[in-house]
Amino acid sequence: MTIQDASLLVVDDNDDNRYTLTRRLKREGYGNISTANNGLQALEQLQQKKFDLVMLDVMMPEMNGYEVLERMKSDPQLRDIPVIMITAVEDQESVIRCIKLGAEDHLPKPFDPTLLAARVSASLEKKRLRDELHELNRTLEERVKQQLSELDRLGMLKRFFSPQIAKAILDTGGEKMLQAHRREVVVVFLDMRGFTAFTDKAEPEEVMEVLSEYHNALGPLILAEGGTLDCFTGDGMMIYFNDPIKMEFPLLNAVRMSLAMQRDFAPLREAWQKRGFSLDLGIGIAQGYATLGAIGFEGRWDYTCIGSVTNHAARLCGEAKGGQILTNGKTHARVEELVKAEPLGNMSFKGVAEPVPVVNITGLAG
Repeated sequence: MTIQDASLLVVDDNDDNRYTLTRRLKREGYGNISTANNGLQALEQLQQKKFDLVMLDVMMPEMNGYEVLERMKSDPQLRDIPVIMITAVEDQESVIRCIKLGAEDHLPKPFDPTLLAARVSASLEKKRLRDELHELNRTLEERVKQQLSELDRLGMLKRFFSPQIAKAILDTGGEKMLQAHRREVVVVFLDMRGFTAFTDKAEPEEVMEVLSEYHNALGPLILAEGGTLDCFTGDGMMIYFNDPIKMEFPLLNAVRMSLAMQRDFAPLREAWQKRGFSLDLGIGIAQGYATLGAIGFEGRWDYTCIGSVTNHAARLCGEAKGGQILTNGKTHARVEELVKAEPLGNMSFKGVAEPVPVVNITGLAG
């Protein structure tokens, strides 16, 4: 705010005082000056125009300066406008009262040009700094609201995706990525062998404890490889790769995750065996095109993957014995040089016309 831009209001019932003060302010370069003859007129102008500084005489008829100052400080629209009170030089009690009421400064009569210029300049500078602080606070509040909103959205997205993928969706404004679309994905199905028999015999508390240990051990492996968890179905999980964020080699991510799952499942299997629970893990992997997107209704949405590739992965998982990671020949061919595998021959699957060559992935090559 420059001197020329500053808007000043001079309030004094004495014509000579008003004229003298206005003239001296103009000599200092202030050109945007309004005047008022009394307190009521001043309040009317304050409601009609935005001022940067008010110079207010204390002793006036109808409404004195104290009353005007009190009115201003009680009005949210006016309370931040700095006020310099014009007082008699020897009137110390008046100065103290003005300061207690919220005046920015005071100016004794008769006016000293140097003191006038310094106090007006200082008051306007303080207002400029306060305005900047208010703007910074407003901007900060808006940013906090925006960040809270993003945290809410991030929390919702984390229900479906790994934290890094959820954040990437927000960072790119990519909610449109959740709309229905077709893409090639890698689908992984897994569930425990012997789980149904286990639930028939075990207590509900034991079942929930086993599931908790199972999910806690394998869940982080999904996130580590950037997989998207579609759903839990008791002991079963469906995970897919290459959506909503595209990957350079999603099949390799899926294989690494599956091998890590079998590795980390082994100590669980041993611990459960000691407790009399016979459980193991089978996994199926298939790659192909699917339709993906959010489905549901307001208040309850899921992001899912639909297509024959999900059925193939589920069928392979169903045929897998404990410790196996089964995939079909076509999927295996895409990663053949990077993995160790053993062929299991052709298998027939429901809904598939011809037998399908199946291999068991046992590790990474090299």
